[in-house]
Amino acid sequence: YTRHTFYFHFHFLLCHFLSAALLLLVYGCSAPAPFPWSDVRLPETVRPLHYDLLISPDLTHLNFTGEVRIRIAVARDARAVVLHSKGLRLSGARLLTSGHTRPLRVLELPGFEQIALLAEGWTIVRGAHEVRLEFAANLSHSFHGFYKGYYKTRRGESRVLASTQFEPTHARAAFPCFDEPAFKANFTVRLRRESRHISISNMPKMRTVELAGGLLEDHFETSVRMSTYLVAFIICDFLSIRKTTKHGVEIAVYAVPEKISQAEYALNTAVTLLDFYDDYFDIPYPLPKHDLAAIPDFQSGAMENWGLSTYREAGLLFDPEKSSTSDKLGITKVIAHELAHQWFGNLVTMRWWNDLWLNEGFAKFMEFVSLSYTHPELQVNDYFLEKCFKAMEVDALVSSHPISTPVENPSEIREMFDDVSYDKGACVLNMLRDFLSPDAFKLGIIHYLRQYSYQNTMNANLWESLNNICHSEDSEQGRLKLDSFCARTNAKNAASKWFMEDELDVKSIMDTWTLQEGFPMITVSVKGREVRLSQERYLKGRDPLKASGFLWQVPLTYVTSRSHTVQRFLLKTRTDILYLPEEVEWVKFNVDMRGYYIVHYESGGWDTLVNLLHINHTTLSSNDRASLISNVFQLVSIDKLPLDKALNLSLYLSQEREIMPVIQAFSELVPLYKLMEKRDMELLENQMKYILLLFRDLIDSQSWTDEGTVSQRMLRNYMLLFACVRRYAHCVTTATQLFRQWKDSDGNMSLPSDVSLVVFTVGARSEEGWDFLLEKYLHSMSSSEKRTIKSALTFSPLAHKLQWLMEQSFEGGALKTQDLPSLVISISKNPKGYRLAWDFLRTNWHKLINKFDLGSSSISRMVTGVTDQYSTHEMLKEVKDFFGSLEIETGSGLRSIQLAIEKIEENIRWMDRNLPLLKGWLDNHHPLSRLPLV
Repeated sequence: YTRHTFYFHFHFLLCHFLSAALLLLVYGCSAPAPFPWSDVRLPETVRPLHYDLLISPDLTHLNFTGEVRIRIAVARDARAVVLHSKGLRLSGARLLTSGHTRPLRVLELPGFEQIALLAEGWTIVRGAHEVRLEFAANLSHSFHGFYKGYYKTRRGESRVLASTQFEPTHARAAFPCFDEPAFKANFTVRLRRESRHISISNMPKMRTVELAGGLLEDHFETSVRMSTYLVAFIICDFLSIRKTTKHGVEIAVYAVPEKISQAEYALNTAVTLLDFYDDYFDIPYPLPKHDLAAIPDFQSGAMENWGLSTYREAGLLFDPEKSSTSDKLGITKVIAHELAHQWFGNLVTMRWWNDLWLNEGFAKFMEFVSLSYTHPELQVNDYFLEKCFKAMEVDALVSSHPISTPVENPSEIREMFDDVSYDKGACVLNMLRDFLSPDAFKLGIIHYLRQYSYQNTMNANLWESLNNICHSEDSEQGRLKLDSFCARTNAKNAASKWFMEDELDVKSIMDTWTLQEGFPMITVSVKGREVRLSQERYLKGRDPLKASGFLWQVPLTYVTSRSHTVQRFLLKTRTDILYLPEEVEWVKFNVDMRGYYIVHYESGGWDTLVNLLHINHTTLSSNDRASLISNVFQLVSIDKLPLDKALNLSLYLSQEREIMPVIQAFSELVPLYKLMEKRDMELLENQMKYILLLFRDLIDSQSWTDEGTVSQRMLRNYMLLFACVRRYAHCVTTATQLFRQWKDSDGNMSLPSDVSLVVFTVGARSEEGWDFLLEKYLHSMSSSEKRTIKSALTFSPLAHKLQWLMEQSFEGGALKTQDLPSLVISISKNPKGYRLAWDFLRTNWHKLINKFDLGSSSISRMVTGVTDQYSTHEMLKEVKDFFGSLEIETGSGLRSIQLAIEKIEENIRWMDRNLPLLKGWLDNHHPLSRLPLV
């Protein structure tokens, strides 16, 4: 029960009390009846069984009307039915029971987005009934509910469409409903439209009926049982292409007519992935079709509506001529994510939003599992560590939260869609998979999906399914795969210490990872054959008491200088000892970073590993090297290691050629540049160009082509972009020449897609180049190209252009409003734009939370993204003063605000502690820049 929840309830009850008192004063005894329910959660005594839903949108006047018939089951006699409605004009409320229709009185409770349908003078008896309601509303101007969108044709004509985004709590803004995930029901949808449009919904269309006035009414098949947030419908003029999977499911991809040629990659990918999931889960996809729709106006990355997943255009459409390797990887991953949801989230749904990770953590995890099978050429496992490092950045702060966290009101629910639910959720699942073995884990989740199909679950249900895999009745093939695992658990091999002397208890282990925030730091001290282990919470900040009281059951893995066979040890206590079979030169824990913890090596352990990296870094896997880079810098942040230890380790990077260690090194070193930029420390910033010197050979070896493996091509983009932004002469000269040639061809010359961002970024530095890029952006029909150009425009040093970009995107003019959050964040990283971005966020705060929704990931990302590189007391005061001036209704209780403040405080502490050390180290190692810069 969070502070935010307390104030939300207190404010609501106070207003409710004052309103009632005022009405009594004015009307005396004739005051309206009190609302019969006082909880933000709906009562469970009335449950929906089936919705018959008619929606009639008017895309000329941008509104809609509708009618809903809800068949309900009443568990005990009642005087009212309480459900959700938000912003709808309601009429014609009545109850059909035993062949008779009786009127119902509507009471509204806007604070809880609820309505009560009162039976005045009579009782709604236990049993089955039907509620009927008519409603009307304007199409939403935001990106949720039933909202309007538009796109422009190549000739500049604006065309309007209407689409839905209901997750998490916005179905109630489109039709009255029981808008909680546990209230599953069947849906029969009818949509009215003009003949120039088509309509799409979750299920296949059965027939179309012609109505008076030229309107058409499309009737769709009745859905399977599902939650309201998964309902979807679109009225548009899209075209589609389609294909059938080997299991007989029809797949279609919808896009605006002039972009349908970019849909083929998504179609083929969706067919491949749906077939994979069908086979992997051994549970048939239950619908006859699945559509994927590219929506021109879309706030989220994508949405898993059952049978009709929706995407940003850039997240679905692939242009073979202009899309980069990064674009292909992103599109493939997002399709894999949404299709995984058809099982995790749709077929089996969390009971309440506190366990959102059961949806999102699994879908994020399955992106990597599925693509490693279906698209091995994409080398997705090279990028999984990024997710864990990203989650740890948030999870290392006091303002983090457990994976499973109590939430009540809509803004709290929206804040759950964060790095902890998605990325930490995926990382602890990966750790559990490694702990149980891939085969045992797979059989466990299949058992879970089968047992709870069309139902709602909690954490404990998943742990039970995984705990009982040795006793499950699943396929004989699965049983054979489990033989070795079950024999291992039954043997209770004390020497291995993997399961200690106890029975396997998945719940006890995983509760320590899902019901408490943070993650452990494992301290390792080796003396002869004896390895002493201890654990404590890794926590940034001044207050050591915040780290006390935490204990995890940690599945440790390790390799040594004498054996690369992975050894395992389950650390269940605060301290323990393990014994090696022989003395070793070094030991490396958390093999390939499969565990969600960091490791600190005492007794000279770090010196040995740093020396190993300098002598022969390939002795360790690339993931192990990346985890060492991450760990050493994170330990500097909490004063466990001096900064020079981390910087000395980084010197080995001049030999590094693999993408994951390089990316992680950039993640640790480049922020140091950024902190200095925002303190105007030009001299020290110039010395930090030692990073360029480290990677000079790797940069110079890059070709300006699209050749190589996916990881090589991704690495090329990273290296060249960094080099050109830091004005490395060799890079800037080549990029300038390519941009001039591209511009001279009026943009018709085909650039290598993997380096186009680099070329455009250099071109955007001048007024002429910037204006030319904007002109190409406005007329491009390629979503990938538009995203690349937009990114390049935000890197420009032209401050007045950066301000114009934010204003235009906010107005939805030259740039889409959906792109505003990422645009503002990108500008905030620009040394010429960080003040502009902060001022823009403050000035437009109230309009932004109205457009993007309080607590949404868009708002949260802007709050943290704009401020996370500030490191001065002056900026800390500005941030605290602004957010401290807000009311609860305008965001003062948002977790993202606490995270932002904590991050700035941590940056200040880091700079105060380490700036003299950094300067001294750079003076000794890189007193003068030895690089040609422009």
